[in-house]
Amino acid sequence: MSFIATPQFMHFDEALPLTSGASIRDYTLAYETYGTLNADRSNAVLVCHALNASHHVAGVYEGQPKSEGWWDNMIGPGKAVDTHKFFVIGVNNLGSCFGSTGPMHTNPDTGEIYGSSFPVVTVEDWVNAQARLLDRLGIEQLAVVLGGSLGGMQALSWTLQHPDRMRHAVVVASAPNLTAENIAFNEVARRAIVTDPDFHGGDFYAHNVIPQRGLRIARMIGHITYLSDDVMNEKFGRQLREGIDLKYSTQDVEFQIESYLRYQGDKFSEYFDANTYLLITRALDYFDPAKGTGDNLTLALANARAKFMLVSFTTDWRFSPKRSREIVKALLDNKRDVSYAEIDAPHGHDAFLLTDSRYVGVMGSYFDGVAKEFAA
Repeated sequence: MSFIATPQFMHFDEALPLTSGASIRDYTLAYETYGTLNADRSNAVLVCHALNASHHVAGVYEGQPKSEGWWDNMIGPGKAVDTHKFFVIGVNNLGSCFGSTGPMHTNPDTGEIYGSSFPVVTVEDWVNAQARLLDRLGIEQLAVVLGGSLGGMQALSWTLQHPDRMRHAVVVASAPNLTAENIAFNEVARRAIVTDPDFHGGDFYAHNVIPQRGLRIARMIGHITYLSDDVMNEKFGRQLREGIDLKYSTQDVEFQIESYLRYQGDKFSEYFDANTYLLITRALDYFDPAKGTGDNLTLALANARAKFMLVSFTTDWRFSPKRSREIVKALLDNKRDVSYAEIDAPHGHDAFLLTDSRYVGVMGSYFDGVAKEFAA
């Protein structure tokens, strides 16, 4: 049974310099914590979230039994990341729409809603904001920084930006940068949003509308890339939505997979912010730690000091095992301590959110080893 989680908020008056050269001040970060920080503050685990997730990593909200955190199957009492042993922190990134300051909030410099004027943020900016929050919490060094997908990029960036503030990095279903194909998927999704008549150049809040059509299409594109071909065929195949007869219509929903994608798109468009989607996918596009080393990932990771655990999934074609192995090779070239698990799972990119016994076993074993370090 899940425990009760409580959202918390931390406000920062001082400006945060951003990679773009801009800055943001008078902002708030939403976060949650689970477990207890030990006496020497050595058992803290920072969890970095992926595109459409948030600080609500584990547990449920009081009175809301179906409000499980997005990684509740992995984090909690007696789970792989055991909150009886670890003090787990989930932080919602700047620019998100789940509590931290984002495009739908008021710009303190103008008194108007940010909208399209919200500054572009990067993975590196998020890491620096997280570090500020940890400073406030009095945590000088993390036991682990953990993340999947975009969260894994943040974990990797932590090892480069703040190499002495963490002992372990656990990077799941991630990559050292996006391939051209991934950038292309992100661009198609963004174009769906910005060409929606209700987008109004990003200032749709002033018009009291939501570009739901664009958000629906963006989410449908995303879902296609998150699932493997095998899972999609097994789950939906060529099943028709109603009966066994074709309607011979170019606009009606005919197949179950169409119905599923429309359902996911409709649901997403009701809770996710369009400007946030643009910001986060851009942050994904921009992440490339080897850019400054002539695309030499070995040189880029030379300053990392953490021990690493990387996990990939065989059917994940969006963040393929090949990309994780690039990171592993670069770390080994630098003679870093690195473990790697490639899980033969059928679920595609979504596998990092699911409960596969081999995956959970690998994670649990690694975190048990980390726990022994501060329990000794």
